[in-house]
Amino acid sequence: MNRPAPTPAASLTRVPGLLYGGDYNPEQWPEEVWAEDAALMREAGVTMVTVGVFSWARLQPGPDSWDFAWLDRLLDLLHSHGIAVDLATATASPPAWLVRADPTVLPVTADGVRLEFGSRQHYCPSSPAYRDAALRLTRALAERYARHPALALWHIHNEYGDHVAECFCPRSAEHFRAWLRERYGTVEALNHAWGTAFWSQRYATYDEIEPPRTAPGPVNPTQLLDWRRFCSDALLALHRAEREVLTEVSPGIPATTNFMSMFKALDYWEWARHEDFVSDDAYPDPSDPRAHVAASLNYDLMRSLKGNAPWLLLEQAPSAVSWRPVNVPKKPGLQRLWSLQALARGADGVMYFQWRASRAGAEKFHSALLPHRGTASRGWAETVRFGAELGRLADVAGSRLDADVAIVLDWDSWWALEGADHPSARMRWPDLLRPWYAALHARGITVTFVPPDADLAGYRAVLAPSLYLLRPEQARRIADHVRGGGHLVCGPFSGVVDIHDHIHDGGAPGPLREVLGLSVDEFWPVPDGESTALASGAEATLWTEWIVPEGAETVDTYASGSLAGLPAVTRHAYGAGTAWYVSGHLAEGIGDVLDRALGAAGVRPVLDVPEGVEVTVRTGAQGTYLFLLNHGDQPARTPLTGAYAAGGTDLLTGRAVHDKVTLEPLGAAVVRVAPVSAPVPESAPGAGSGSGSGLDSDSDSPGGTAP
Repeated sequence: MNRPAPTPAASLTRVPGLLYGGDYNPEQWPEEVWAEDAALMREAGVTMVTVGVFSWARLQPGPDSWDFAWLDRLLDLLHSHGIAVDLATATASPPAWLVRADPTVLPVTADGVRLEFGSRQHYCPSSPAYRDAALRLTRALAERYARHPALALWHIHNEYGDHVAECFCPRSAEHFRAWLRERYGTVEALNHAWGTAFWSQRYATYDEIEPPRTAPGPVNPTQLLDWRRFCSDALLALHRAEREVLTEVSPGIPATTNFMSMFKALDYWEWARHEDFVSDDAYPDPSDPRAHVAASLNYDLMRSLKGNAPWLLLEQAPSAVSWRPVNVPKKPGLQRLWSLQALARGADGVMYFQWRASRAGAEKFHSALLPHRGTASRGWAETVRFGAELGRLADVAGSRLDADVAIVLDWDSWWALEGADHPSARMRWPDLLRPWYAALHARGITVTFVPPDADLAGYRAVLAPSLYLLRPEQARRIADHVRGGGHLVCGPFSGVVDIHDHIHDGGAPGPLREVLGLSVDEFWPVPDGESTALASGAEATLWTEWIVPEGAETVDTYASGSLAGLPAVTRHAYGAGTAWYVSGHLAEGIGDVLDRALGAAGVRPVLDVPEGVEVTVRTGAQGTYLFLLNHGDQPARTPLTGAYAAGGTDLLTGRAVHDKVTLEPLGAAVVRVAPVSAPVPESAPGAGSGSGSGLDSDSDSPGGTAP
């Protein structure tokens, strides 16, 4: 079941190589500073900057007044220095004159409080006044700059849903009712979907329906689920409207909007369909020793959203942010390592917030490529050094990652899973996913995220840490994958409800019952601070289930508590494949289950790596690139085996790499792999994170160290 070789991708923009730069806010500075900035950008190797994200009030000082002259001069200056521009539509924060002229532009909370001007993203997604003004601005920008030689990319809006993902005002209520009419047609169909026979909630007309504002008790769960769907769609409609203007006026210029990693409020599967390429804003916490694992997860998602195509890290912090309770800076070398991690996970560029550190405003303590101390600062030295390194990695652009393992992610299921009045409020999608992903990351196994209706052909294994909401047609795709020889590992609380958040006939796992070969008799959540032991030595926290095998064989049992002696982990032969079910939240113990399931599926790590070393492979028209990153605080050696046994050249240092790569703490290597002239044995199946370190070898190759 080998997947086909990846198809080389075109560059994200017309700018060659890997993109490097950051948000530039020249309106915060006297114009005489701009020339200095442009010269320093050249010195640092910057290839593109984002301009105008929060410039609406400067571009349009009043309803019928415009000021583009400063932006004309800026784009001309940047172009003359060889700097491309990612031009924002500036629509993320309406100016004061607009919200004072029409206060209904401002959003309203579920408690009826209208949020005020003075921050950012202060708009109601359903406001006609906001939409009209935003499209007017977008058209004015597109008509003026569509053919400017500096323009390489359109940056639509900014971080949709960041501060305001929903609004409960009367206009939003009208919009919600219109969305419901389109979805259900008759009010009778809506009453069935929402189960309004419960608690006398039946509606006679759509006019009786309001958003799920604060109520005396629990709100109808299907109403809440539809509200989540509507809010994502309402923001997407704004994005698509701006995109349509840009496509009309400036055809051929790519457009993107910056996502926010694994963000609950927006269904990024649907949003990604309307992007030329995916871009992301990511801010791992330097004080968290495991932050790189969560970052890797988010980057894998960004890569997956458009079928493993290259993506762009559009924002990250050069050092400290300004919005955590304690804002820890990045120690020397960490900015470089984490930037290389984005490339290792498929990015074709790394950009930052921001270029020059602000002197005023809420983000004046946020780090920048050019810090407050200027060119004498540590941060500036790292900015210049990394820009030079990116130039040596230019050939990586356009190459791709692929994976044999898919993780199923569905926003509908996420929204429904985290509804109220469930057996446990602790079952939250990110918490269920992280241990599974961490186990794969430690083993050097690359994954692709897929929606539940994806084509699963070619994946050796499909993992579903939780699929609380599952439609029958989605379950059939998963079952067909197993029947055809694939392997499935399914986590607890899956197959519970349908598209309307109604319990499936017969209970869980609903339409997965046949492929898993079992039924769930009763959910058995674990109280806070307690755990349930398994016979294997693993422990379940948060959740367990009383399951009844109906053809599945028991692999592990509960060894303590009320479920002692009952199955905890099962395996079911189904057609030519195998389906595993994990009925408890095993956290650390999930790795052992995945080792067995993935080993049987023939999944192998890229290389056997020491603890703390991350490894991926990108393949493209220019070659194959092996990324090795040492997140640990000790030197690490990784032997090159299998397809990488011939070694190659570390592009960061220009040195030849032979039988192993040695990395200092926070060190990295990007090895252009030499072709293997003869067959070599594959690495051992099911290798763990600590095997094959090669620390006792007397043959050493310097593979790149932290600066």
